[in-house]
Amino acid sequence: MDESLLGDISTVIIDDQPTRLGRAHSVALSGMSGSIVEIEADIGQSLPGFTLLGLPDQSLQEAKDRIRSAARNSGQELTRRHLTVNLIPASLHKRGSVFDLGIAMAALAADCRIEGESRPVFLAALGLDGALRHAPGILPAVMTSVAHGFTEIIVSEESAREARMVPGAHVQAFRHLSEVIRAFGGFARATVKTDEIKRPAMVDSVVPRPTLDLSDVVGQHEARFALEIAAAGGHHLMLEGPPGAGKTMLAERLPSILPELSDRTALEATALRSVASPGGSVSSLVRTAPFQAPHHSSTMASIIGGGSGMARPGAVSLAHGGVLFLDEAPEFDRRVLDALRQPLESRHVELHRSISSVTYPASFQLVLASNPCPCGWDDGTGRRCDCTSLQRRRYTSRLSGPLLDRIDIQVVVPRVTASEVTGPDAGETSAHVLARVQQAVDRQRERLNPLGVERNMELTGTLLKHPRLRLQPKALTALDGALDRGEMTARGYARVLRLAWTLADLDGRDWPDADEIDTAMNLRMQRERLRNGS
Repeated sequence: MDESLLGDISTVIIDDQPTRLGRAHSVALSGMSGSIVEIEADIGQSLPGFTLLGLPDQSLQEAKDRIRSAARNSGQELTRRHLTVNLIPASLHKRGSVFDLGIAMAALAADCRIEGESRPVFLAALGLDGALRHAPGILPAVMTSVAHGFTEIIVSEESAREARMVPGAHVQAFRHLSEVIRAFGGFARATVKTDEIKRPAMVDSVVPRPTLDLSDVVGQHEARFALEIAAAGGHHLMLEGPPGAGKTMLAERLPSILPELSDRTALEATALRSVASPGGSVSSLVRTAPFQAPHHSSTMASIIGGGSGMARPGAVSLAHGGVLFLDEAPEFDRRVLDALRQPLESRHVELHRSISSVTYPASFQLVLASNPCPCGWDDGTGRRCDCTSLQRRRYTSRLSGPLLDRIDIQVVVPRVTASEVTGPDAGETSAHVLARVQQAVDRQRERLNPLGVERNMELTGTLLKHPRLRLQPKALTALDGALDRGEMTARGYARVLRLAWTLADLDGRDWPDADEIDTAMNLRMQRERLRNGS
């Protein structure tokens, strides 16, 4: 039998005693990336036992008892002799129940109970009754398998829809270990009937959000305009204003005017949910822009990612391709806020632990909402605000200068007037705004694809100097002056140019001119200028 096939059995004579080897494959995940793990099973001549090698964690050590019970309830008891299972590469930490099925099949192959004609990757946990169960991280595990040339995948029925999202994967789904054994030439009669297996319904980890529409927002024409620009170019946004002005309503409706995710981003966003949801499967690709709105008491690990063992994705990664909204932003821990600076620039987050490091994608739009002062009523007139100047400084200083320098659009949301509240005219619907946004996005992709990027938010200072994007000096007069006077940083200079290109895309223009530059500067510096009374 070909030794490259799964279930191959090698017999070697050592000291007149036969040594049998069975092999199978599975995947060890480290964040979104993974490695193919070869599972070797050997039946020795020593006292009965079950030894698991290859840096398994505690949950994987417990697989020994799960697999013995599952095999017995499938009509195929594991050997009573000493069984040694080795997970290769041995230097790679392995965790989780996803290896259960692969270990069971390798052990049965070592005992000549099954034959194999293919090289599938086994990705399923086992119940004591022999039922195949969903394991977290199926989608990125299948992506890893296909990338390494292993296109035949064996999963549980609960994981089938998730596994079949990966192009090029040939997925077979089973309910019970006895079915898998029979599929590979073995004889198995389950002692527990598959139609008697009662399982809790799997919960899709992607919870649908209620439909919110921009037409619900009363007034706030300038803020709505800023929201449209942010959606068209992928720009970060800050909304500052008194309570009840509509900051949260605006932010929550930003996803309704964002275009659908590209195939690659949709697959990444869905894979992140698969990794982050140990109790649920993912039944469909995430096509709409994700929206994450953590509470201001959230910890560093919940926002950036982390936790014990393998670091899990945080809100910045779960918002990949969509929006991360921080309401009452100054109330967040300042260390958490400043930790956002690195993923805002790199669009990914690296989490290092003593035993491993993982990298998660984190390309999101940051939206901050803030009151002007602790009491919220500092509208510049001084009529209702009772905060001291020290309280105001402490409150506003929680948003550091380096963080605010990364926010492209910073606008003030004023109080809504009586005429706006009682007026009969509703604002534009999200569908109308989305149509303009989509046209602007299409223009960006057509212009920027030759440069290796798709959206204006991805433009670096180097790319902005490319002949395809270099603006005429007369259009940059005001912007150059602001940079020379120290009113703007070099980072701010580049972000104003990004905004100008987005404004031109929304207007259907091939190049931004001085008017777009002036508008972009006002959108970025409006909050600061109003605070300084200029």
